[in-house]
Amino acid sequence: MAELGLCSRREADEWIVNGWVKVDGVVIDTLGTRVAPDARIEVSGSAQQAQAESVTIILHKPVGYVSGQAEDGYEPAVVLVKPENQWQEALQDPTQPKFKRGHLKGLAPAGRLDIDSTGLLIFTQDGRIARQLIGEDSRIEKEYLVRVEGDLSEEGLRKLNHGLELDGVKLKPAKVSWQNEDQLRFVLREGRKRQIRRMCELVGLKVTGLKRVRIGSVVLGKLPLGEWRYLRPGEQF
Repeated sequence: MAELGLCSRREADEWIVNGWVKVDGVVIDTLGTRVAPDARIEVSGSAQQAQAESVTIILHKPVGYVSGQAEDGYEPAVVLVKPENQWQEALQDPTQPKFKRGHLKGLAPAGRLDIDSTGLLIFTQDGRIARQLIGEDSRIEKEYLVRVEGDLSEEGLRKLNHGLELDGVKLKPAKVSWQNEDQLRFVLREGRKRQIRRMCELVGLKVTGLKRVRIGSVVLGKLPLGEWRYLRPGEQF
């Protein structure tokens, strides 16, 4: 089901356990059941309704929070998703749903942002969005503003755009240009661990600040640091 783009693997497990999936007309409620590639898969309306009610949250992550599970004494950024941190300006928007504790159930980060980085971080209950953003075949652009120290040659800038490798694997082409005299703009279509910082090190630069400002067509905009809002109806990555 995940390969067909119907849901995430986590959602697929939940739907199967709930008896919401039929294979060739027979309800399948056992995880790990093998099916033929040409099998007819049907999903009940209950699963589709649950997916339609799922939420996606846009957070402006501060430095000092990890994207996923707590580690080394640092809190996960999801702890900031609480009523008092909801962006007041978004609360004036009638299309924004009212916060419910149920919106935290199964809410997972769709991608990561380093502990010492700030900016746009996505949390979602919707497996389709998670797959779109972090699936192996994802083509979604992610844009960053990166403050650096050091001298960057024309050859170094060329390598940042295409020509570097990390851990023996060549990086996909990027779009890197000067935003101002001490800040670079990076646009990537992949997200290797600490990729931008490591790329900069390879060309003699030290990153002193990194902020993600866009994922696909969703921008951080005026969202204040440490606050969050819901993905708007019609807003797509």
